[in-house]
Amino acid sequence: MSGAAFRKYLLPGFVFQSVVIAGGYGTGREIAEFFLTLGPRAGILAILVSTAAWSAVCAVSFEFARAFSSYEYRSFFERLLGRAGFLYEVCYLVFLTIVLAVIAAAAGSILEDTFGVSYILGVVGMMVAIGFLVFRGTRAIERFFSGWSFVLYGVYVILFVWSLSAFGDQVAEKLAADPLGPGWVVGGVRYAAYNLALIPAILFCVQHVETRKEAVSAGLLAGPIAMAPGLMFFLAMVGHFPQIVEREVPANFILETLGSRAFQITFQVVLFGTLVETGTGMIHGVNERVAAAFARHRASMPVFVRPTLAIALLLTGTLLAQFGLIALIARGYGTLTWLFLVIYVVPVLTLGVVKLGRLGRGGSRAFSGEAQEPRYPPR
Repeated sequence: MSGAAFRKYLLPGFVFQSVVIAGGYGTGREIAEFFLTLGPRAGILAILVSTAAWSAVCAVSFEFARAFSSYEYRSFFERLLGRAGFLYEVCYLVFLTIVLAVIAAAAGSILEDTFGVSYILGVVGMMVAIGFLVFRGTRAIERFFSGWSFVLYGVYVILFVWSLSAFGDQVAEKLAADPLGPGWVVGGVRYAAYNLALIPAILFCVQHVETRKEAVSAGLLAGPIAMAPGLMFFLAMVGHFPQIVEREVPANFILETLGSRAFQITFQVVLFGTLVETGTGMIHGVNERVAAAFARHRASMPVFVRPTLAIALLLTGTLLAQFGLIALIARGYGTLTWLFLVIYVVPVLTLGVVKLGRLGRGGSRAFSGEAQEPRYPPR
């Protein structure tokens, strides 16, 4: 596959997967909570539901962004919701603060538990890495995300194959003996919605897409690309069902059963990289929104704004984490999930499709009667 084809069809999926995994299933806790509690067989069906939901929303969102040249979330929601578009930004900034608090705590804990270094050193290291990537801009972020995704896939394939070779009989036994329970459709939708709010923040990677076919294809591929490591992780966990459901960090439990300190360290280093990816992707979405605001006034965003904004957001998330914010994650995420369903998922799958249909009949954006924003070059 050529570089151009990769950027058009696969890069959006890898960028989406990069921001989902650390905020979603990197530790295995979310997989256990949303899927494995349903049972092994129902959990697999729920994973397929989540994958289909991700693909559908990505496909429509990518095409909507391409059709209206809206590659950051502010202009995207102005096109989609008009004056009510600010509601997404309010919810996203709250969501961003919670996620940054979580990954700051996780980064510090990973380095402390794995290498015995100071907790604060892990937090600072993550902040420096995110600040550096954000400063380098879109192209550097895209290269890092796509490259690290291949590293991530390699580690998850090793975890999957190793677990099946060691516990394959237990996995087959649990799948065969497990009755298909209810709730897998709702479980799959809940988990999908839990992460769909991240899509408008990564629309910068859709600027390589030129046609409707490319946008829809990239969106449909994004679901499987993002969920494939999660499915491998799920099957590795099935061999330890049901006791693994009660583990706070299921990934550590699996790594301990495999008995390799070297692989445990490797996995934790890769997981640390995914934390950097998630923080970078979410903060870069804010930076692109600020850059677009400068572009509206025919000005370029000063280079110091990107890392400064990144550090300010990271510090805010880290400081709030110290006040017990992490204890509110379950309630906070649950509330935000419903809000994002109302202000993003439902509108983009209904109103967004209608607007794209009208645009298609008109044959051009000019025909739709909607003025176009100046398109700014990605950094």
